[in-house]
Amino acid sequence: MIRFLLLAVLFILVARAFWKLVDSIIEGSRGSAGGRRGQVPAVKLVRDPVCGTYVPPRAALSVNAAGTTHYFCSERCLHEYQGRQ
Repeated sequence: MIRFLLLAVLFILVARAFWKLVDSIIEGSRGSAGGRRGQVPAVKLVRDPVCGTYVPPRAALSVNAAGTTHYFCSERCLHEYQGRQ
């Protein structure tokens, strides 16, 4: 009985892996640029000039200096940058 259950579980795992492989091949052949279902589109990150952390522009603090926008991950980095100027 245990042998039958183990073979059934093994069959299910192999079938699922095979289906994922087939699904990936079909999706790749379509050439869909949107990625897999439910994925969030990529966001371009900006680099904090003080500590080097990459942050999304919407979540970053920003300041315009000499016609260039600089983005910061925290108020500490923003104040440190302003102290250098």
